[in-house]
Amino acid sequence: MEMVKEAQAEPSSPIAAKEITKRLDGFLSGRSLRISAMVKDLATGRLYRYHRGELLITASSAKILILMALLLETPWRELSPAIRRDVELMIRYSDNHAADRLWLRIGAAPGFTKAGRKYGLRHTRGVAGSCVDLYCWGITPTSADDQIRLMRALVSDGSPLPAKERARVLRLMGGVVEGQDWGVSAAACEGDRVALKNGWLKRVSTKRWAVVTVGLIRGRGHDYAVAVLSEGSTDVDQGIATVEGVTTRIMKSFRHCSA
Repeated sequence: MEMVKEAQAEPSSPIAAKEITKRLDGFLSGRSLRISAMVKDLATGRLYRYHRGELLITASSAKILILMALLLETPWRELSPAIRRDVELMIRYSDNHAADRLWLRIGAAPGFTKAGRKYGLRHTRGVAGSCVDLYCWGITPTSADDQIRLMRALVSDGSPLPAKERARVLRLMGGVVEGQDWGVSAAACEGDRVALKNGWLKRVSTKRWAVVTVGLIRGRGHDYAVAVLSEGSTDVDQGIATVEGVTTRIMKSFRHCSA
């Protein structure tokens, strides 16, 4: 992912929550959307939440927890070449059939929920059964807070996932293919490392799109965990523009990028 701006860290600057909320309310005015977002600087603890109480669906961002559940049970070095290939297809290419196979391998909804509990997730529960042509991992209810907890588990020494496995997940999330690397990356500065997983899913009931971006922006001694969940976009492009707009409008209050 090519970044074009340089970060100017401001670790002691307080977060002006009211200002950010006003900025987001103006940006989202007139859109019939449900939005929840959170950004946390894992180095300083500074954070901002928008519509904290909302529970929205993960879409393909659930694939991060599927992988992290798999690696809790079996280290990467012990996975077969076929399973490793499914992991790469699932994370880098967002392949749904690979995700289905790995979903079953981790024990489907119960295994997914159990892994989430190990990572400290409070609202994220697997949905059993089949949904249209796929298993129901894509309609997993979650919160922005839970997604931030999951991102923290990828960089924290206190994580239940060993360091080598965390590094593997981050490398895969940092290698998402072109065309799927939108979202969190919109707020990155030159020299930042970005690890992300996005999701986009058309709701059968409403014919509207859920579009999600979750990830980490890492640079100058800071790990910024970002989660933006949305439902109600008329098409994917509108959803992408929305989550990128929310991400950039929040991140500008955490640090600035010089031209």
